[in-house]
Amino acid sequence: MSLERLVIFDTTLRDGEQCPGASLNLKEKLEIARKLATLNVDVIEAGFPIASPGDFDSVKEIAREIRGSSIAGLARALEKDIEAAARALEKAESPRIHIFLSTSKTHREHKLQKNKSEIIKMATDAVQFGKKFCDDIEFSPEDASRTEQDFLCEVIEAVIDAGAKTVNIPDTVGYAVPDEFGELISNIKSNVSNIDKAVISVHCHNDLGMAVANSLAAVKAGARQVECTINGIGERAGNAAMEEIVMALKTRRNFFGVDTRIDTQQIMPCSKLVSSLTGFFVQRNKAIVGKNAFAHESGVHQDGFLKKKDTYEIMNPKDIGLEESELVLGKHSGRNALSKKIEDLGYTLTDSELKEVFEDFKILADEKKDLFEEDILSLIQKQKFSEEDLITYKLESIKCSFESGKIPKASVVLTNRDGEKNEATANGDGPVDSICNAIDSITGLSCKLIDYQVMSKTKGRDAQGEVTVRVVSDNREVLGKGVGVNTIEASGFAYINAINKLLFKAKPDSLECDDITGP
Repeated sequence: MSLERLVIFDTTLRDGEQCPGASLNLKEKLEIARKLATLNVDVIEAGFPIASPGDFDSVKEIAREIRGSSIAGLARALEKDIEAAARALEKAESPRIHIFLSTSKTHREHKLQKNKSEIIKMATDAVQFGKKFCDDIEFSPEDASRTEQDFLCEVIEAVIDAGAKTVNIPDTVGYAVPDEFGELISNIKSNVSNIDKAVISVHCHNDLGMAVANSLAAVKAGARQVECTINGIGERAGNAAMEEIVMALKTRRNFFGVDTRIDTQQIMPCSKLVSSLTGFFVQRNKAIVGKNAFAHESGVHQDGFLKKKDTYEIMNPKDIGLEESELVLGKHSGRNALSKKIEDLGYTLTDSELKEVFEDFKILADEKKDLFEEDILSLIQKQKFSEEDLITYKLESIKCSFESGKIPKASVVLTNRDGEKNEATANGDGPVDSICNAIDSITGLSCKLIDYQVMSKTKGRDAQGEVTVRVVSDNREVLGKGVGVNTIEASGFAYINAINKLLFKAKPDSLECDDITGP
């Protein structure tokens, strides 16, 4: 079935950047624009050129470099704004000037002090002036959701006659609700005589938490462009989140009957980039891109998920750029999920051993919020193996040299379980990296350090530091810990702790057990 195309207009770099504390420099904006182009966004609103020299330069550079997406610049219904936008967009492959003007009674009387006829003249004059520079003109009647509908339709008809190819209906203050907003779009389609000559767009804010719902209601009613931002960032409570809109349309394609050209596998990388550069971290329970969006802890959910994924999952995590869903082990988890994790770690337990491990697991889960692979390993080892069996190498000594402008170097001495000493020296990006490289050269492992944290365990300048490292080798991930007043030395102990867990092998006489089912 052939589906209608919905245009995705991304305003992360304009409305999103207006969010307090989210200011981006030119290089950061350009990097995000590149990622948006990779995402296959139809239109990138790169900024508000008249707002500042920095905004002008950002729009200009993005317009010069980015290809494959239209580049838009925002302008008030003023000639100086439109001229600035036109200059910034000169090198764009596909430029668009986005003109806005308030139309609601509140804005007319208190912000602009203009009557209805003056608003219509300002709007049409601005669109006609913009057409001198650019054929693709979008017009937004600001605060449209609170504008009298008869007057709103009059303004829309006038700007289309003046040459606007897109008319955007903004819910500027997040006042609308889905049924009402969908009906507004339907009324515009029915009452604007020339509406077939323009694309209806919507731009929803999240003040009442309904930006995405309002946008989707508008799409269902006939809007064919949605303006949104990555992670939903933006003024006040933010904008409609692009990832939520796109995945809703993809997941419920038969209901909405429209499609986008977005490469959804780029959603997560784009989300992480925007979060990193703006400093706005994504909440754990955020739809689509939150850490918990594809995580399951409930024992009932985990049991159903293990039997058939779509019992509790309506999307494939790979569709947004994740590798797989996560079964989070916590106090709500069941025995089936624990058994699956133990199997993934390469161990086989008897029924009695599993029963004992599960009982210990429940006790530990009440004490710890997050349980990691090493926690499960410790429970297994408690039941099956002595502590001595775990240790393959002991860290005897570390010697580091570090000086500004020179390559760091570290020497380590390890003792294996046979009492043999091995020494190695290696360079690295820093002292910790040098230590890790030297240890790897002795153990023969190829490891990747994916997380490194230091936490003070006591008070004062002589406080002990607890170093936690997370290491991956051959798709196996473990966590290591080390404690000491010397943080560099503690880092070595943490890394060798992780290495020993990676090198640990189950005893060859481990017994196989029957399949374990049930929550």
